[in-house]
Amino acid sequence: VALVSLEYDEMARFCSEKAQGVSSWHLQYGAPLSWLLATVLVRFADRFVDPALGFCAGYNFFALQAALVPFEVTAFNLVLQFWTDKIPLVAVIFFVLLCFAALNLFAVRWYGESEFWLAIGKVLLALCMMAFTLITMVGGNPLHDKYGFRNWDPSKVSGAPFAEYIKTGSLGRFLGFLACFIQASFTIAGPDYVAMAAGESEYPRRNMPTAFSSVFYRLTTFFVIGSLCIGIVVPYNDPDLLNALSNARPGAGSSPYVIAMEHLHIRVLPHIVNALILTAVFSAGNSYVYCASRTLLGLALEGKAPKFLTRCNSNGVPIYCVGVTLAISLLSFLQVSNNAAVVLQWFVNLVTASQLLNYAIISFTYLRFYKALKVQGISRDTLPFKSAWQPFFTMVWLAL
Repeated sequence: VALVSLEYDEMARFCSEKAQGVSSWHLQYGAPLSWLLATVLVRFADRFVDPALGFCAGYNFFALQAALVPFEVTAFNLVLQFWTDKIPLVAVIFFVLLCFAALNLFAVRWYGESEFWLAIGKVLLALCMMAFTLITMVGGNPLHDKYGFRNWDPSKVSGAPFAEYIKTGSLGRFLGFLACFIQASFTIAGPDYVAMAAGESEYPRRNMPTAFSSVFYRLTTFFVIGSLCIGIVVPYNDPDLLNALSNARPGAGSSPYVIAMEHLHIRVLPHIVNALILTAVFSAGNSYVYCASRTLLGLALEGKAPKFLTRCNSNGVPIYCVGVTLAISLLSFLQVSNNAAVVLQWFVNLVTASQLLNYAIISFTYLRFYKALKVQGISRDTLPFKSAWQPFFTMVWLAL
């Protein structure tokens, strides 16, 4: 994803330098500027490859965003059940969707403010879990157990640190890594979301390059170190962990961190973790409603979706696009008649496939951008930003 960020950054800065008249167009026609950036992936694919690929990229990205909304609603219900299962499932789903509708239709001016405070909860959760791992692994826990990297020791945990999957031996360990790699792609996102924020940001030509460049560091801090911490606090074959995942244990009870807290007899912290997870899930769902609706608006304005979807209210909110997104979110009611774990896995599979296809389109588009520069005789040294080791890194990523 860091590689894709660099590719995206190079194309975005080049096009930003060449773009003229965007602000005047926005002021003249009154359309929300965010649609230009919401469909930046589509516009790149249109320009550097073919309009057919742009059409495919646009609807793939919209499907990706829209499918994540019912996923987050399903997850919200699971997290809430950590405290109580007395609230009817239908009521929870209806309440969450109603909140999403209110924030995106009637209180959109508070969207940025609400996301700012909700995002603080995400950052606090990640930082607190890293601190929890560091403190407890050196003995700062009620049992005074200095477990360190015990869960990586093959003499204490069979198969650690690389567990076998399907096959045995080196092939089995590689397949295990590959399975985790594919599953992890569900949670990873970066340059596409940063580009969408450009339409709402102040001085995007100055600020967005820094945002693109920081994607690598944010991914390293929160995803890589976070994954490292999970592997430290609980072994991959822990019975409680396997049971929680297979039976869709409610709320934070399925979290490796909470399982580790229970093993270490820590009583209060799981409730704090669950509260932060709840805010993170709600914030993510709210963001996906916004992103999906703006993506659909961009497609409509470019003639790739029905024209009635371009209608906006006095606040610039694409009401019909938000309505379509929320209608798709009704898929979250699937959990009424199915196990929540099954429903979650359906959405995970759909989103993972769309996410990987999305990144493949970005990389292929970059290769055509690279070729276009070469054909036109434009040196990459003249670009505002030039990513390293291209186009070889992109070719390797596409091969993977």
